[in-house]
Amino acid sequence: MGDIAVHEFMALDGVFEDPSWTFDFGFDPQMGETLGAITGGATAILLGRTTYEMFAPAWSTRTVEDDPGAPFFNDTHKYVVGSREPNVEWGPSTRLGPYDPDAIRRLKDDTDGTIYTSGSGTLVRAMLRDGLVDALHLFVYPVARGSGRRLWDDGVDPTTLSLLEHEVYDNGVVHLSYGPAR
Repeated sequence: MGDIAVHEFMALDGVFEDPSWTFDFGFDPQMGETLGAITGGATAILLGRTTYEMFAPAWSTRTVEDDPGAPFFNDTHKYVVGSREPNVEWGPSTRLGPYDPDAIRRLKDDTDGTIYTSGSGTLVRAMLRDGLVDALHLFVYPVARGSGRRLWDDGVDPTTLSLLEHEVYDNGVVHLSYGPAR
């Protein structure tokens, strides 16, 4: 049985939309090691359709010389959640259709290893609500964006998690690793 590990870059105020603003802080090599550890045991990638469509052109032409994460993103089987067919094709992938918690549970049952998710805010919110996320890795940047989509929108049910570990990087980013509340 697989577990779902979610990774998000976010601002202090919870904004995760269009994380191009993260470039202003540089990429600490220790962050790469942490991300490598998160993806290292992953045997599948689960993405919302919009994130899949954004990742496909960004990753599909990268090689290991461009980015050590390229083989993982390009060669690992991707599962796409969305009510519409993605407008791009990218490596091995399967469309799961609209969000269905039972389909995600079946994917977890049928997968050995970690199922990695990044971005995909609508999908992540739904999986958190339905108790399907096993590890939530937040890389919190020392900036408040003031506007933009937040991981937790106003009006959602409270979400209680347990802190599993934390790290602070030289660029001011804090990695917070959470699991389900105990």
